[in-house]
Amino acid sequence: MSYDLMIFDKEQTPNNKETFLQLYDEKTKWAEPHDYTTISVTTPVLQKWYQYMVEHFSNMNLVDEELLGEDGELESSLTEYSIGNAMIYTAFAWSVADEAYSTVKELAKKHGVGFLM
Repeated sequence: MSYDLMIFDKEQTPNNKETFLQLYDEKTKWAEPHDYTTISVTTPVLQKWYQYMVEHFSNMNLVDEELLGEDGELESSLTEYSIGNAMIYTAFAWSVADEAYSTVKELAKKHGVGFLM
């Protein structure tokens, strides 16, 4: 189990709750025609948010495994990022849930992106 949060580009998503939830259901089927690890597939505003986010929570798919043994704190901050066209879905370790929530929320506000928990 993980602590999951989603960030989305408000310009690319509906502001009606019902329509947004339908879009969320569709997007989380992970059927967009790209891999979900490449940051260039998403919008510029989400790319910027991601650049700041990985300074705090490293992308688990990009970390050199040799570094894990050397840095005990690195492992707990590893995060899975599933990157879509207009959203980024994150999966954190429960041990960092409070820190993840506050960091994601702060950076979402700073970059003007939507935040779903």
